[in-house]
Amino acid sequence: MKVKFLGTAGARYVMATQLRSSAGTYIEHRGNKALLDPGPGTLVRMAKSRPRLDPSRLEVVILSHIHLDHSGDLNAILDAMTEGAKRKRGVLLAPSQAVDGEDRVLFRYLLPAVEIIRMEPEKRYDIGGWSVETSCPHHHGVETYGIKVPLERGKLCFVVDTSFFPELPSCYRDCTHLVVNTVLKECNPKIKHLCLEDVERLAEEVKPELMVMTHFGMGMLRAKPWERAEELARLTGVKVKAASDGMSLEI
Repeated sequence: MKVKFLGTAGARYVMATQLRSSAGTYIEHRGNKALLDPGPGTLVRMAKSRPRLDPSRLEVVILSHIHLDHSGDLNAILDAMTEGAKRKRGVLLAPSQAVDGEDRVLFRYLLPAVEIIRMEPEKRYDIGGWSVETSCPHHHGVETYGIKVPLERGKLCFVVDTSFFPELPSCYRDCTHLVVNTVLKECNPKIKHLCLEDVERLAEEVKPELMVMTHFGMGMLRAKPWERAEELARLTGVKVKAASDGMSLEI
């Protein structure tokens, strides 16, 4: 399993200023290539990656929810994957809200070019040579699901955007490796994102082998997320890393 964080921006201001890239996360597992949440700039970051990541080689694109910082390059990536919709290939795993109705973010011309799987909560999907599972529904104002990838031993899980709710840790209790969108330094009940205090609670209750924080807002960037990761590791006894643009992780 290989993971590459093409971008680590969270929230609108960091995305708009590109203080951190808002590109998605590349995942390679058992020879299959996938992309999670292709936000603005993903196509460019894939082209500039060393080694270069070719979107036409992707087999799976996963969209956790419709917000712009997660979906901005969705159509560009799918267009590249399907050779301008001329060749039907690949899978899009996304909430039905992203594909159907007035809030859809998928262009109609791409509908026939890709197999579309509409997410349901806590369900397993066998795609190619590996599997993807969805979490319980997140609390984020739109239809949102976290992602779990079973490994030979344990699971790699992506806790995407959500406010904290009491059942959240139990939704990820089976995860050995946890990637957590950590937008806020200080908690704010009006903003439906996790803060450092929430992430500390997740670490203490889930006890993963490794936790990686990503998707940082401005407050987190000012607080130096790499230092906050060291602090969380001391407090919880869990190995914690702060992702940076272009960081690779092998599991």
